Amino acid sequence: MIRGVLVAGIGNLFLGDDGFGPEVVRRLAADPGAPLPSGVRVVDYGIRGMHLAYDLLDGYDALVLVDAYPGGGAPGELTVLEVGPDDLGAGEFDAHGMNPVSVLANLGQLGGTLPLTHVVGCTPADVEEGIGLSEAVAAAVPEAVAEVRALVRRLSAAGPASTPEPAPASASARTRRS
Repeated sequence: MIRGVLVAGIGNLFLGDDGFGPEVVRRLAADPGAPLPSGVRVVDYGIRGMHLAYDLLDGYDALVLVDAYPGGGAPGELTVLEVGPDDLGAGEFDAHGMNPVSVLANLGQLGGTLPLTHVVGCTPADVEEGIGLSEAVAAAVPEAVAEVRALVRRLSAAGPASTPEPAPASASARTRRS
């Protein structure tokens, strides 16, 4: 069983700011001068929900989802959430798409267990057809990379046998304007 932290970039590059997650993980993976702790795997899942679900069956200690997050804030605002099973509800799993809530909610049906899960999200300005991030969301990418690095360091330091210090309650979040 693989133990460690999975950092998952989620989003559709062809829908403007929905490409936020893939851009953040691309930058994380492209910086050899700032290696991530051992046991951290960074993957751009794009819109491949089934791929994410099957990778989670490998038994990670923690998951960090990086995605556009329609939290109602100003475009470019970052939100960090801790998500648990009670936050997911139910959702119909689509093997050909990516609805993170549905993927995570249905993980048990595939024989898996939801690991400690955090979302690093960014409020999008535009998710219409088109390639490239809006100015506000592009400006938030470096801060998101730093946030993911800090979160991964904290999660990695906690180790598999212990739980990191409590994050904000499941329904609460930390937000920052970029």
